[in-house]
Amino acid sequence: MRIVALAGGIGGARFLRGLQAAEPAAEITVIGNTGDDISLFGLRVCPDLDTVMYTLGGGINEEQGWGREGEAFTVKEELAAYGVGPSWFGLGDRDFATHIVRTQMLAAGYPLSAVTEALCDRWKPGVRLIPMSDDQVETHVVVDDPGHGRRAIHFQEWWVRLRASLPAVAITPIGADEAKPAPGVLEAVEAADVVLLPPSNPVVSVGTILAVPGIRAAVAAKTVVGVSPIIGGAPVRGMADACLTAIGVETSAQAVAEHYGADLLDGWLVDEADAGVRVEGVEVRSRPLLMSDTDATAAIARAALDLAGELS
Repeated sequence: MRIVALAGGIGGARFLRGLQAAEPAAEITVIGNTGDDISLFGLRVCPDLDTVMYTLGGGINEEQGWGREGEAFTVKEELAAYGVGPSWFGLGDRDFATHIVRTQMLAAGYPLSAVTEALCDRWKPGVRLIPMSDDQVETHVVVDDPGHGRRAIHFQEWWVRLRASLPAVAITPIGADEAKPAPGVLEAVEAADVVLLPPSNPVVSVGTILAVPGIRAAVAAKTVVGVSPIIGGAPVRGMADACLTAIGVETSAQAVAEHYGADLLDGWLVDEADAGVRVEGVEVRSRPLLMSDTDATAAIARAALDLAGELS
């Protein structure tokens, strides 16, 4: 079975681990969000790509869901001692090495897709991980700041430093409209038996991937099953509700499905708490969606694949 998944960070990575357990013989291609990417300390940081790579490669900090296990922060502390910021983004010593290698390769002229492939050669994640684009895309957020008025900031500052505490007026993936899908993205989608939308943030993760011209149309032509990131009117983790509010979408399993659209989705898995959800043109099924461990997550992935099999 050839499976393509569009993935953001923690939720997407953990779903993918369950997918591998549910269908160990599958050929899985992961199209990773790069809208969260940011340059810090002269280094290019790709949080979502790294979270998928570390999680599937066995190097993730399981408690946090991001960053490396057994991490130390000596470099960060030394930078702070020099008064060099930002201090709010927690890069650990082991993590710095990944970003140094990536930045050196990018500076040498390698595209991000080739760099990601080289990094994965160490981690052996068991999937083919491709960034959505080799072109730079950065998600920016327009906020109403009581002391400074309306201004645009990088998504990471809004998400990590401010914890989405300032209301977002708009969320825009800068550069997405001019970006091209990375080599292999459209080919993988075209060859796929099914495309899965894990319970990643529908606005700044999956939504950003779909904003790259050509990707949404390619995905819509396939059998697509999504897993709701919203249970009982609240995000499973993170602050997806703040992102949905910013674009005028209600925080509910039904509203997220309608936001994706029946032209894109064929099937939609919701939690038992949302068993009454109905979306015109989309087959909705309910089942427990909490990814409490690998077995529970594998069962969710299995349900998504079974539904795709019925719909195809």
